[in-house]
Amino acid sequence: MQPKMFCQSCSMPIDNVADRGTEKNGSKSEEYCKYCYADGALVNPGMKLDEMKSIVKTQMEKRHIPGNIIQKSLDVLPHLKRWKKVTA
Repeated sequence: MQPKMFCQSCSMPIDNVADRGTEKNGSKSEEYCKYCYADGALVNPGMKLDEMKSIVKTQMEKRHIPGNIIQKSLDVLPHLKRWKKVTA
């Protein structure tokens, strides 16, 4: 089954509620994963898009994800909510 929800920072699938970050009130985020977002804020707010691309690529390679899938994930990053503000 194809994921329907993706982190708006790193593109990780967040269909599984356990993979989602938390809001200030402890509820689960509808937009960000647990690695990018906690307690209602981005974990690393000063991160640049190129840094995120490097992290995403490294983590996906560690999981032996095919190169074409990795490239698709990298290509989508600039279009995610977090990065649209920066690159627009």
